Parts: sequence; structure tokens; C-alpha cells
Amino acid sequence: MTSSPASHPPAAPSDTSVLDLAPVVPVVVLHDAADAVPLARALVAGGLPAIEVTLRTAAALESIRAIAAEVPGAVVGAGTVISPQHVRDTVEAGARFLVSPGWTDALLEAMRESGVPFLPGVSTTSEVVALLERGVSDMKFFPAEAAGGTAYLKALSAPLPQARFCPTGGISLASAPSYLALPNVACVGGSWMVPGDAIAAKDWDRVARLAAEAAALGA
Repeated sequence: MTSSPASHPPAAPSDTSVLDLAPVVPVVVLHDAADAVPLARALVAGGLPAIEVTLRTAAALESIRAIAAEVPGAVVGAGTVISPQHVRDTVEAGARFLVSPGWTDALLEAMRESGVPFLPGVSTTSEVVALLERGVSDMKFFPAEAAGGTAYLKALSAPLPQARFCPTGGISLASAPSYLALPNVACVGGSWMVPGDAIAAKDWDRVARLAAEAAALGA
């Protein structure tokens, strides 16, 4: 396991699930690392401390590093983790949880060895069963809306009640409550509280207001 630099807050215990961090996890895409800290502060102020920074841009690693070092109230994680190298790089940068859109045995092993909580992604029943065989019961359901949405997850709850999910992909403030009402859904991931135009305008007050609306879903 690669340890985090001493300046970073300690990782959450490995037996803590990502699903239990918050009812809503913002899925963040940052093109400029200078936006990372003010955005994270706005999300934390709104009541959403668990922040998934996706590895979709060149600024992602530096953004994770900055949030980990400068926003003590945040629990920053890495999303779109698709390789063992991603696991190593993001944990070294200070990521305190990992989220993948899918999984392989190699990726799953690397996430296990990282020492931080993780959510491997699934979109089919066979993938869910394969993870259960490997002792993993907490998963990301992605892409949620395209893969069947609440109807699909509800259908899984009877034969596979031990599987818990964080559905992500196409979820909005309006649809989130229907997901959170399901017995096998502990939290949802979404980007509606971090709209691109608000980030571009550096309208952190708007982000904080949208975060507060999302956080209220868990009340």
C-alpha cells in the first residue's frame, strides 16, 4: 500500500464503506486545479463532505491533492479509477476512497490493497454476483439511468439483498429520492450540484446552495 503524505488527513478505515459517508456524493469534473479548493469548501459548507473527483481531466490528481491538503472538512475520493496505476496515484495524492465505473480482478485487487474504501462499478446481475463471490457487497451501479434505473435496482433487491449500491449516472435532484427510497441503495452520486457553468463562473455560493438542497435528501 502506498501511504498518503503526512500533510494529508488519514484515510478512512478500510472497513468503512463509501456508501456510509453521505447520502449524496458529488461527482466532480475539474479542468482547472485552482477551482478545486473553493469548490470543495462550497460543497462542505452545503453539507456534502464526500467528494468524488473524476480522473477525466489532466487537473484531477492536482485537484485531489489540493483538496486533501487544504479542505480538512472534505473526504475527497477519486472516480473513474480504471487501473492499478490510477489506484496508486490517487491514494498517494490523498484520495480517501476510490470509485470505478467497472472492474476487473486486477483492478479489484489493487483497490483492496490500497487500504481505503472503494466502490467497484457494475451494471449487470452477473457482475453483482461475481463481486459477491469475491466478498464485495458494496458497489457503484453505473450508468444508473441507462442501465435500468430504479426498476432494475428494485428487481435486484429480492434475489440479492446483500448487495448495496450507489447509483450514479443521469441522476438529478428530482430523481434522487426514488433511488434513496430503495432498500438496497445507501447513497447516490450526481453532478447536478456542481454544474459546469457555476464552476466556470466561480459561483461558489450557488454550488453551496445546490449542495444544501442535495444534503437535505438525507434528512
